Amino acid sequence: MSERGRRQVSRPLIATTLVAAVAAGAAYTFGPGARADQADRKASPSQERARAADAPAQSLTAAASCATSARYPKRQLRGVWIATVHNLDWPSRPGLSPAQQQAEYLKILDSAVKHRFNAVFVQVRPASDAIYRSSLEPWSQWLTGTAGKDPGWDPLPFLVDEAHKRGLEFHAWFNPFRAADSATSKLPAGHPAKVHPDWVVKHEGRLYYNPGLPQVRDWVTRVVTDVVRRYDVDGVHFDDYFYPYPGNGAKFADSAAYKKYGTGMSLGDWRRRNVNELVAEVSHAVHAAKPYVKFGISPFGIWRNKAEDPGGSATKGMSGYDAIYADAKAWIKARSVDYVMPQLYWPRGFAAADYSVLLPWWANAVKGTGVDLYIGQALYQVGTTGAWKKAGELPAHLALNRKYPEVGGDVFFSAAQLVRNPLGVLDRITKEHYTRPALLPLLTGFDTTPPAAPRGIAASGGTLTWKAQPGARAYGVYRVPGGDASCATADARNLVAVVPASDAPSYATTAPGAYYVTALDRLGNESAAVPAG
Repeated sequence: MSERGRRQVSRPLIATTLVAAVAAGAAYTFGPGARADQADRKASPSQERARAADAPAQSLTAAASCATSARYPKRQLRGVWIATVHNLDWPSRPGLSPAQQQAEYLKILDSAVKHRFNAVFVQVRPASDAIYRSSLEPWSQWLTGTAGKDPGWDPLPFLVDEAHKRGLEFHAWFNPFRAADSATSKLPAGHPAKVHPDWVVKHEGRLYYNPGLPQVRDWVTRVVTDVVRRYDVDGVHFDDYFYPYPGNGAKFADSAAYKKYGTGMSLGDWRRRNVNELVAEVSHAVHAAKPYVKFGISPFGIWRNKAEDPGGSATKGMSGYDAIYADAKAWIKARSVDYVMPQLYWPRGFAAADYSVLLPWWANAVKGTGVDLYIGQALYQVGTTGAWKKAGELPAHLALNRKYPEVGGDVFFSAAQLVRNPLGVLDRITKEHYTRPALLPLLTGFDTTPPAAPRGIAASGGTLTWKAQPGARAYGVYRVPGGDASCATADARNLVAVVPASDAPSYATTAPGAYYVTALDRLGNESAAVPAG
């Protein structure tokens, strides 16, 4: 998804850049000192109300036997890519003041919240540069217009904090091997490509780091780990750029590294091994630095075609495996990624790369592996040509996704179109598919310990309030119109809000019914539901 210009997929195909059981009865507990209060004296009515509000009261969990509906998924990733390269999404142009940059970013976040999204993927390293204060790589030119120039503030804490304030998970998006957007660019002093010219390959007008060099892979891992350690990010994300995409036919000049490190492998196998080793190294480093940080990749939408490999898809486009040496199936098999997010940027019925063909292929690729699957959606194509001129094409992709339980959500490219809302498509998606909020997916291999249930829940004057729960990232609010509430939290049909954590969390009720509140940690683990007192 990085700078999604039109990209050659093959000669005939032009693509785009791409607990348990329900409690048998009510369980009431009282706060510390309750018995002493009762023994010493009769409590006043106000004391009784305060004590009841502070109790977890009637905790509720949905039984595994509860029926659920694919129309109301409780857990679903709903994200948007925010590209910084070439000022595609943010900031809109270089040289804006910090206040202007902040205002533009908040506009994107507020649009995401409006459409019930829950994650952003922000490009923090477009090409060996930084959208954050770094001792390793220079400031990005896309902030000020001049590579290496200090913008006067560190944007990343603001970007992360404002996303979290709105209940949006923040994924830091890195391009691993691009060293400079132009081979003729003047590199700032201290730029890694200037300090280590032997790391760099000039290729068709750009500078690339050579993936075949162990020191390059170590450097990329160091850069990523530095961000994970210093900033409160929720995830690390790679796009589809590994070895360069086919361009004008020039050969990538890595023959010396191949001769030194190839050890009898074919050139293709060696290049794929280099990428696989980087992925494994970054995965290990990220999880070692902060075990709760997720790591995933958004590969090109076609792994291999069936004509090239019996295990490939019934497509006729460029193969990510053969053209850019990105073997997504190897990452899945090795569990070196927590999720894959293939860029399925083609409409249904497109013969060379049919969305209806690729979706089940990817669903089958992750089935039973523990690796999550999200789909990269071409929001930027809506309203352009062919099937994309129809406002119903993109919503139809999400409808098709419901048939495949392996699909855990969607991420849209990109934020500029999120704000523009071409053909009103996002309004339609919100109305038809995002009718309720959604909790974040629970990924395999991460801590699944539920947080403590919220306390002090009270309803007064049409507002629910409760005490801030230590460690909570957000709170789920459910409304049960009436009747049996035992399955109230099984899916999202009763989920009315995900309230970001604050010092004084609250929710304004808009309809009658029984309200329940849950606590959510940063991984999306959910406590038992507690009713409003």
